[in-house]
Amino acid sequence: MRRPLALGLAALLALGVAAGLVVWLGGDETRLQRAVALAPAGTERLSWTDWTAVRRLVDADLGASPDGEQVVAFLDEAYADDVTSTSALVGSSLTMQDAFGISPGTLDWELFTQSPDGAVDVLGLGDPDEVPELADRLRDLGFTEPDEDDGVWAGGPDLLARIGPDLTPELQYVALLADEGIVLTSDQVAPLEAAVEVARGDADALESVDEVVEASGSPVAASVFTGAHACEQLAMASADADDQAEADALLEQAGEVHPMTGFAMALRTDGDIRVAMSFEDDDTARTDADTRATLASGPAPGQGGDFADRFTLEEAAAADGVVTLDLAPVPGQYVLSDLTSGPVLFATC
Repeated sequence: MRRPLALGLAALLALGVAAGLVVWLGGDETRLQRAVALAPAGTERLSWTDWTAVRRLVDADLGASPDGEQVVAFLDEAYADDVTSTSALVGSSLTMQDAFGISPGTLDWELFTQSPDGAVDVLGLGDPDEVPELADRLRDLGFTEPDEDDGVWAGGPDLLARIGPDLTPELQYVALLADEGIVLTSDQVAPLEAAVEVARGDADALESVDEVVEASGSPVAASVFTGAHACEQLAMASADADDQAEADALLEQAGEVHPMTGFAMALRTDGDIRVAMSFEDDDTARTDADTRATLASGPAPGQGGDFADRFTLEEAAAADGVVTLDLAPVPGQYVLSDLTSGPVLFATC
């Protein structure tokens, strides 16, 4: 990492209290755990960005109301630390800040959720009192106001194009939850309404990734997959024939691997990466810990070169059905963004 985050979790929590977020942060759960609890049950992939931590990481003092150019400059700097790839908003930030008054330059956190039914971006505001101001802005921009306070503000592709050509389609429809201090956005109404039901406690949330989310701690950024999605997206099946053959030989030498029930790769506040993989039982996890540690220390077919070119494996462990691999990235390597798309040999099933 170019510049490690100097602020520990305790200080981040204190900052949250100062921003009036103590209710959202209540209990022993991490910020990531509480955000993931807002994801609908059918979610397959989640992308987490702690924007407060990112701004601390790059020493960005943007104030409460930066302009779009300031936010773009901040994101350009943050890109070098590999902490922006998990966001759905980076390319929209200039217009988003100037038109909507919020962006990665002001948000507390962001959780981008993806499922077969659609994608929803859940945004934690730095101050819940921003919700009425955002409602005013949506009204002025031409969004159609819902009848209910937690209903969907309808924009659509034509309105978004008039506001600015760089805006992601995920901003077409918006829901404001003032009591929770969050904003939800999507390019479709149905998945957005489903996510609102979960946030209100009226529908089931995703649970299958709870173990890997807990093992991830309090990361700056993270990618989280259900087990089935990880086995599909990170498996060696996407590699070419020669790489698949090399992978098969390496797997035969390393030992057994089993399907995961959950997978997470998290960039921690000290700059290291924690990979967490959950399995059906402790015995399976212990077997996979040895095998996957061996795979993570050797060649990287499908990615090129060796994994040692990208990181040093600091520790591999198995506990309570969860395998953790702690990785120290080589300076200049983008481990989180590069290894959350397949093929990744040590994450194969």
